[in-house]
Amino acid sequence: MKTDAFNDVVTTEAELREIIGHPHQGARKKDIGVLDEHCKNFIARSPFLLLSTSGADGRCDVSPKGDAPGFVLVLDERRLVIPDRLGNRRLDGMTNLVANPHIGLIFLIPGMEETLRVNGRGSIVRDASLLDRMVVNGKRPPLAIGVEVEECFIHCAKAFKRSGLWEPATWPAKSELPRAAQILLDHIRPEGVTVDQFECQLEEGYRTRLY
Repeated sequence: MKTDAFNDVVTTEAELREIIGHPHQGARKKDIGVLDEHCKNFIARSPFLLLSTSGADGRCDVSPKGDAPGFVLVLDERRLVIPDRLGNRRLDGMTNLVANPHIGLIFLIPGMEETLRVNGRGSIVRDASLLDRMVVNGKRPPLAIGVEVEECFIHCAKAFKRSGLWEPATWPAKSELPRAAQILLDHIRPEGVTVDQFECQLEEGYRTRLY
């Protein structure tokens, strides 16, 4: 007999509402559905976003995207474009978009605890006139993700206040951080490669293959 991975699971919206309640009027009204001047200014100052998609089977993916502030091109109040910079060629988000156009974005500005959430429909764009506007260091992205905005609103700062994400005093010492090279080495298991060698390979890739 199939069993749930967890006990006492909430399975309906009615149960959710009984526990949490309903949003107040301000939470409902803050979704303006378009990119107004405030939202455009936020995006222009944001060097980093999280991009979420899901495939035809419902399995989800969240991918970080980052570059200099203003790297996301806002075309008008309902359209924006995200360049696809050099990566690992897994294309998890893009292959999802081929099957399911729904997309969610969270834009962050360093030091600002509120975030901007944008939801809509995504498409994979190869329009040369757009790609030409997103050249960095002489490198034009081969593709971009276009987003037709359906929802747009500022998200409150509670998660950042609780986490202390932008407060350096709460950050762990670098010596206490997980070593990415060790994690990847244990996951990939390349033969005959030490963790120090693998770390050098990572750093070389960061230096030479950002664009």
